[in-house]
Amino acid sequence: MSKNLSRRGFLERLGLSSAAATLPILKSVAADSGSRGLPHRTLGRTGASVSILAFGCGSRFLMYEEEEKALAALNRAIDLGINYLDTAYAYGDGKSETRVGKVMAERRKEVWLATKIPDRTRDDFMRRLEGSLKRLQTDHVDLVHIHGLGHADDLAKIEAPDGAMKGLLEARAQKMTRFAGMTSHTDGEVLAQAIARNDLDCVQMALNASRNGRFEEVALPAARSKNLGIIAMKVTGQEFLLGQEAGRTDIDSLLRYSMSLPVSTAVVGMPRVEFIEHNTQLARNFAPLTEDASEQLRRALAPSREGLEKKLVGHLDGPTEHAFWV
Repeated sequence: MSKNLSRRGFLERLGLSSAAATLPILKSVAADSGSRGLPHRTLGRTGASVSILAFGCGSRFLMYEEEEKALAALNRAIDLGINYLDTAYAYGDGKSETRVGKVMAERRKEVWLATKIPDRTRDDFMRRLEGSLKRLQTDHVDLVHIHGLGHADDLAKIEAPDGAMKGLLEARAQKMTRFAGMTSHTDGEVLAQAIARNDLDCVQMALNASRNGRFEEVALPAARSKNLGIIAMKVTGQEFLLGQEAGRTDIDSLLRYSMSLPVSTAVVGMPRVEFIEHNTQLARNFAPLTEDASEQLRRALAPSREGLEKKLVGHLDGPTEHAFWV
């Protein structure tokens, strides 16, 4: 207990205890259809301009059982102005990347393409990334994340002399990826340590109104202090936060909450085309929540925080046969 409190105190003395409400500058980018496009924000020090809504290509993308329908949904998302695509090897053991690659064969220049590698050693990381590039039909991605940082023991594996961090930085130096990142939905304090100790360009973290894992309180300000590109995920907590009962709310409130944080984009899985239509419309007309409204939502969802934390520890968005970091 005392060790944990000491670590929190150290982070808070660095000024990392709370997130300021200032949002990146929003700008609207016209869609191909000629209608007003989705608002964009700058992805931290990368300088890239990305839509505030990103298309999650995880388990919800794999819910399109017919590949033709999956590709049509992804193309529709891009047509509607989404230019950030989030995939990973673990999403179906390469199935998601393969699907995305079939769209990238024609539309690679239209999007910011991010994938995630689960392996914890340098050699395995590099081999996996080479396979990802082939599946994605590209010679480089814009961003590669080390996938799913867990607790302190996992960070130690990643930071070992032959760990995945070495592979990530080599991949960036070799231009297999333009930028380097890390994701986590387990422990905000451990992610804050990873941010402080490593040369990352972006981070992707669980940021929702339940505040699971203390990401908003600790990891978010740590990332802002280094001007990293910040990507929100688990906006609905794998739908755990959706509903009408106590501790739950609607998709519009959850999306507005996460987009109102000082993030560049929010990754959302959308397993039906009507969800894509609805969410892009909300993003197109986005107005940030007031602090009072945000606080009311945090209080309303507080009862779900502990349950969501338990749900996401060791969670691997898939489906996949392998749990690389458990």
